[in-house]
Amino acid sequence: MTTATTMAVLLKPMISAQRLLLFQTQKHTSIIAQQPKQHGSLLVASSVRHSDNYCQNLVDEFDPNIPIEKALTPPSSWYTDPSFFDFELHRVFYRGWQAVGYTEQIKNPRDFFTGRLGNVEFLVCRDDDGKIHAFHNVCRHHASLVASGNGQKSCFVCPYHGWTYGLDGALLKATRMNRIQNFDVNEFGLKLLNVATWGPFVLLNLDKRDFTPARRRVYDIECNWKVFCDNYLDGGYHVPYAHKGLASGLNLNSYSTTTYEKVSIQSCDGGSTESEDDIDRLGSKALYAFIYPNFMINRYGPWMDTNLVLPLGPRKCQVIFDYFIETHLKDDKDFIERSLVDSERVQIEDTKLCEGVQRGLETPAYSSGRYAPTVENAMHHFHQLLHDILKE
Repeated sequence: MTTATTMAVLLKPMISAQRLLLFQTQKHTSIIAQQPKQHGSLLVASSVRHSDNYCQNLVDEFDPNIPIEKALTPPSSWYTDPSFFDFELHRVFYRGWQAVGYTEQIKNPRDFFTGRLGNVEFLVCRDDDGKIHAFHNVCRHHASLVASGNGQKSCFVCPYHGWTYGLDGALLKATRMNRIQNFDVNEFGLKLLNVATWGPFVLLNLDKRDFTPARRRVYDIECNWKVFCDNYLDGGYHVPYAHKGLASGLNLNSYSTTTYEKVSIQSCDGGSTESEDDIDRLGSKALYAFIYPNFMINRYGPWMDTNLVLPLGPRKCQVIFDYFIETHLKDDKDFIERSLVDSERVQIEDTKLCEGVQRGLETPAYSSGRYAPTVENAMHHFHQLLHDILKE
């Protein structure tokens, strides 16, 4: 099965067309250090160069060209070092398009949602004309977060001092600023982000559904974001040991993994024949697609779920699970709840595994491990992709 065919199987129920709506962004510059003008830029540049050199040395500790049969996994510093975390944020997550939500969350005018990716707080909304906008969710006055959660608003009022922004990000009102000088209201709107939609997905670029949504679950996990991805990409290796309930519904002997340029597909036969009278959550086949660097699409039975892994710190990530179900089952509350209970059990088991791995990575006893060549090739592929972009 080709990558295009496989992705079509996964996404056909959801995506009837692909749309890409690009909007101009303003450049976002992080202030690394504040020094007197004559020396500050030199100190910052020197600090950045030193940090980059240090992180490049860590990158070089992994050799992607060694065959999996002989290869070591990346060093523990990739998962624990704060400098490396900041380095990979800029190399991996602040380049290209990242999935952050769904068009369903902003299907109506004035709908909005917020989130965080690394140290970037973002706000996505749809204006009264139906146009989608995305901004840094930071007030231009004193840096308060402007909005939180999700919902509907006709404008965004900063909870700190009442500065008010339109749905297009323009500054509408700056309170008690009547005696200020050298202040152009047109230059103090919310800073823009590139935003796009692809089928039901909302994407952000920080560098410059016959299916019906069923539920969202959010997990804060005490581990590096890559630990969660590694666990997902081990070719079902851990399933019979850590997920005995899940394993009982799968034919693990049929498990297979195929890697493509920036996608890997894991598949496994299920134990159900999927008759209309006996609906099973897993169905007759399970497909697990990993889209580099941090997005998963899982298709099984009448279900599909997506996992978005957001890095929050060197040893903390947030994983957002969105569940979708075939429309003809959207009113079957009992089936939905039973299925969610089963899924929740697996996520609790994975959380325990990932947090245990993180603790082990931080001990002096571990530096690098080995791959199981017959099953962990998707994990090796992920590490190779990381190395390539971190090495640039």
